[in-house]
Amino acid sequence: MTQAPATPRAARRQHDREIVSLAVPAFGALVAEPLFVLADSAIVGHLGTAQLAGLGVASALLTTAVSIFVFLAYATTAAVARRVGAGDLPSAIRQGMDGIWLALLLGAGVIAVVLPMAPFLVELFGASDTAAPYATTYLRISSLGIPAMLVVLAATGVLRGLQDTRTPLYVAVAGFVANGVLNAVLVYGAGLGIAGSAWGTVIAQCGMAAVYLVVVIRGARRHGASLRPDAAGIRASAQAGAPLLVRTLSLRAILMIATAVAARLGDADIAAHQIILSLWSLLAFALDAIAIAGQAIIGRYLGADDPEGARDVCRRMVQWGIAVGLVLGVLVVVARPAFLPLFTSDSAVKDTALPALLVVALSQPICGVVFVLDGVLMGAGDGPYLAWAMLLTLAVFTPVALLVPTFGGGLTALWAAMTLMMTVRMLTLWLRTRSGRWLVTGATR
Repeated sequence: MTQAPATPRAARRQHDREIVSLAVPAFGALVAEPLFVLADSAIVGHLGTAQLAGLGVASALLTTAVSIFVFLAYATTAAVARRVGAGDLPSAIRQGMDGIWLALLLGAGVIAVVLPMAPFLVELFGASDTAAPYATTYLRISSLGIPAMLVVLAATGVLRGLQDTRTPLYVAVAGFVANGVLNAVLVYGAGLGIAGSAWGTVIAQCGMAAVYLVVVIRGARRHGASLRPDAAGIRASAQAGAPLLVRTLSLRAILMIATAVAARLGDADIAAHQIILSLWSLLAFALDAIAIAGQAIIGRYLGADDPEGARDVCRRMVQWGIAVGLVLGVLVVVARPAFLPLFTSDSAVKDTALPALLVVALSQPICGVVFVLDGVLMGAGDGPYLAWAMLLTLAVFTPVALLVPTFGGGLTALWAAMTLMMTVRMLTLWLRTRSGRWLVTGATR
């Protein structure tokens, strides 16, 4: 059982140290990942507009295909952390290997779908006749790296469960640097064009996956854990991840509905919405880093049969979420005049975005609580509740968002609906954590 500090102040200091030591490197790794697409865009953009447009369509498809499997990281983190808390490192690593094998199987399945259907998918996303060939080329080549990308997700979950977020940071930074160098060499040096950019990304992702596998395999050998695929373990990993998949798809649906509504409001509104959504996603990285710390720490406490310790650290992380949310909200308000000119010189877009940004700023403390409690319940393995709560949130948000064009209020009203969505999420998560039903202890849930 986890040893509790002697005083409440000592407990808070211990929790703070753990949260910071896990959250800060996790934030760095989260920020490094989107830079892959940014680096590709910067290099491919100099080839021509059609190539850049093709990259935009293909990368959106690729990102969507990978992001829906983020449960590989979340579910693995929780399961591994529980076994770490129970003091059973061999079983923890064995659980992680099950997640990695599942990632390889899912990756092979995605390749089998994407390779033959690439032209259809590109057309479905509305690529122009000039951009479509480039999008198809990039998507087909880059899809070969999907198994590696999914292995990276699962292996990241293994290390987070082992209370290690520094190694994922180092691997992400190294992968970003390698991706940039490979893209430049293959696109321009070898003259491969957009195909070179795709191959550079595939090679970088495979390299990252190889590093992770070396780390995990070394740990398995050190602790005597089996590396062979286990059908029952892989099936259990899939079952644990299924509710989180529902949660992720529901959240994706919310974001797609919001974008569709913004498009109906007008060109200035959709342009402003994209700018605000980009900022909102960046702010989410900071809050998600605390959630990742929550997944790892909560899982460990519950695995150690210490529900009171789990309650205490949950309470402290909520305080962190609120505090970070307040800081981010103030930064958004202060930086508004300087932030918008980075993306647009159109006064209509700026005027549309300014009041909506205030709504985003005011919602950040709510977002802080949501991300933290989401991480807590993931760490507790409470996936079925998270799935139902997100479906309820989707059901509440959808009619409200769709009525925005009818009742008016423009983009500000749409982002007020987004804030309502986060408020509903906060209430559902708060009710669950308050009930204590998530406090299921033991090496397995």
